[in-house]
Amino acid sequence: MSVPAHDDAQASILLADDDEIFRKRLARAFSDRGYEVRTAADYDQAIASAEQDSPQFAVVDMKMPGRSGLELVRDLKSIDGTTKIVVLTGYGSIATAIDAVRLGATHYLPKPADADDIIAAFARDEVPTLTAAPGDFVAPTLARAEWEHIQRVLSDCGGNISEAARRLGLHRRSLQLKLRKYPPKK
Repeated sequence: MSVPAHDDAQASILLADDDEIFRKRLARAFSDRGYEVRTAADYDQAIASAEQDSPQFAVVDMKMPGRSGLELVRDLKSIDGTTKIVVLTGYGSIATAIDAVRLGATHYLPKPADADDIIAAFARDEVPTLTAAPGDFVAPTLARAEWEHIQRVLSDCGGNISEAARRLGLHRRSLQLKLRKYPPKK
């Protein structure tokens, strides 16, 4: 399965992820599938690459050193509004998925995602939805709902842990302990 390029040209894809091993593995997988692949380890490298030659597709890691993947999504879309972007994250929540889609991401996938998962996300023509179809809904666990609520409040506070703790009615250290834990299973 692959996404066809326009005018029989090779489809270009930008992979922005700070995990070098994961980035190289994905780059090789996309190259093997016929894509012209460019890679970036951070926001600055990705923007420089996109300004030089805007990619048709981009895969952006949510958490990178320096500026975040959300900022990269926003700025890639401002460079070229037609770039389709998939955001990958190991620390996903509904709040960050909504933020990514609002900023212009086509889809949002949890890590680990392989090249076929990403290609399938790009190939979807429908508008991304963040809710399950009727009958498919499975209520999240209480721990998962709490995690997502904390992530939303933290996002609303621009990452300021002290302000988020104040809004949540928690001590800052208690919030920091909760944030160190991995997100609970759905």
